Amino acid sequence: MDLYGWFGKALRVNLSTGVIKEEEIEKKLMMDWLGGRGLGTRMIYCEVPAVCNPLGAENKLVFAAGPLTGSSFPGSGRFSVSAKSPLTETIFDSNAGGTWGVRFKRCGFDMLIIEGTASTPVFLSIKDGAASLEDAGKLWGSDVFETNHKIISSLGKNVSVACIGPAGENQVRFAAIMYDGHRTLGRGGLGAVMGAKKIKAVVVSGNKKIRVARPEKMDFMVYESNKRIKANPITSKGLPEFGTPVLVNLFNELGVFPSYNFQGSQFANAGKISGEAIAETIYAGRQGCYRCPVQCTRLVKIGASTIAGPEYESLWALGPECGIDDLTVIAEANNLCNQLGLDTISTGVTIGCAMELEERGLFKTGLKFNDAVGLLRAIKQIAGRAGIGDLLAEGSRRMADKSGFSQYSMQVKGLELPAYDPRGMQGMGLGFATSNRGGCHLSAYMVGPETLGVPKMVDRFSTDGKAGLTITRQNINAAVDSLIICRFINLAVSEECFARALSAATGFDYRPQDLHRIGERIWNLERLYNLQAGLDSSFDTLPARLLEEPIAEGPSFGKTVELKPMLAEYYRFRGWDAAGMPTPPKLQELELEEYSC
Repeated sequence: MDLYGWFGKALRVNLSTGVIKEEEIEKKLMMDWLGGRGLGTRMIYCEVPAVCNPLGAENKLVFAAGPLTGSSFPGSGRFSVSAKSPLTETIFDSNAGGTWGVRFKRCGFDMLIIEGTASTPVFLSIKDGAASLEDAGKLWGSDVFETNHKIISSLGKNVSVACIGPAGENQVRFAAIMYDGHRTLGRGGLGAVMGAKKIKAVVVSGNKKIRVARPEKMDFMVYESNKRIKANPITSKGLPEFGTPVLVNLFNELGVFPSYNFQGSQFANAGKISGEAIAETIYAGRQGCYRCPVQCTRLVKIGASTIAGPEYESLWALGPECGIDDLTVIAEANNLCNQLGLDTISTGVTIGCAMELEERGLFKTGLKFNDAVGLLRAIKQIAGRAGIGDLLAEGSRRMADKSGFSQYSMQVKGLELPAYDPRGMQGMGLGFATSNRGGCHLSAYMVGPETLGVPKMVDRFSTDGKAGLTITRQNINAAVDSLIICRFINLAVSEECFARALSAATGFDYRPQDLHRIGERIWNLERLYNLQAGLDSSFDTLPARLLEEPIAEGPSFGKTVELKPMLAEYYRFRGWDAAGMPTPPKLQELELEEYSC
């Protein structure tokens, strides 16, 4: 198959039988689903029963690059992993940057499908077009940093390692897949799926050339996109200078920065943990992903060690969410999560929930707000499933349900909420409630129009027009996650540029409306899977605190999320019925009415 942008090949690895084989990917599948999240969604829908046990042999892991992965386009170093989530029971995708995705694609594959369960621990090695399963008995039990060191020492510096730590081995429901050392495929417990399958790592090293159909047009789109990135104050100044923690002071001033398990919408000592504070105290440099002009990753100095600094979400979850205002403690907690292989958001929010239950005298957890020692101890207990950590490892929803006080779990569909109080951002509330993977800010990223003015500023307190705007952003973001391009690039670069870059890479002509249609097809197929899994419209909601308890003080005083009218309009605009089910005309319009595999 003569292709550009794609290789048209998948690698299928059956851990139960040890059989590894190459498969062709039909050209139409790649054109319709692109790659990344889109191709992963299609594969999970077709091959993983919606009612299966996520930690059982029927679940599969789909690693997928996109047609722009490894190209010269800015922010194109990303890849995606899809599976059924053990935390949410939904279809789930997670994507991230670095170098792993580029090296995987240079092995000559667009997709890796891992199925079955190994009888003993193994790791998968892929070099160019050759793949083998290797014994991982001596790696099992090692933390993420040790695993990386051992593999790289054995196989050489030109490999990239995606692995799990003790949290994944112990099937913590929010265990992460860690790669390139400290980088994270964090949300949804995909590391637990690897642990259940007894696959410790996927190691890649490839040198195959990724061909572009129209090199001169791609060069122009790279030039044009970089120009826009440099002209945008967020991508040219804010993120490069302060990283994602640049958002701390802004959101605290707006009254949408949650604290103490979302009891408050501001944090008194936010200035002590902000991006500006990091720059003045523990900053030690910055890093970025492949082909990234933004370079937002912070390096920080803690004692004699230089480690990856906490991003905005991690800083919040391990800080204000738990009442912690010590940058050193937060950085240590973040590094510990990276070392053990834990999603920082779910870790922090689950611990924050446990702290509130303890302080209200509702459930004995031994954890209290502002307790730095308790925070660090709890992280280790979660990864090892020791003591109270065994219950916390199930996630905040299951823990709170067991306590009898489920209302204190700040989650949607089982996925712990990130660092935005939606009572001060109505569209963000709708985005949380309707996200196919649960409480996710990235699905719609209504932060853009409601607080950052991207692509334009809208009234964050108003519900007017939020359904349509949320849908539009969900659709285009699903397509961007399939190209795959970093979301920060999306702050400055339009879908017009993405469509033209995709056309240059593949040689097929795509328009912006084509990307929106592809994104809408992905969104609806994810919805169909979740419905089959038993997640009906009753799951499209928010914690009672956000719907019923007005913000007590500050710039967002008196606000709750007015979800009901927005949700009804959302279903109608989606072409779904009143129960949130995609209608036959909508499925026919999207060519999904008779979808079969």
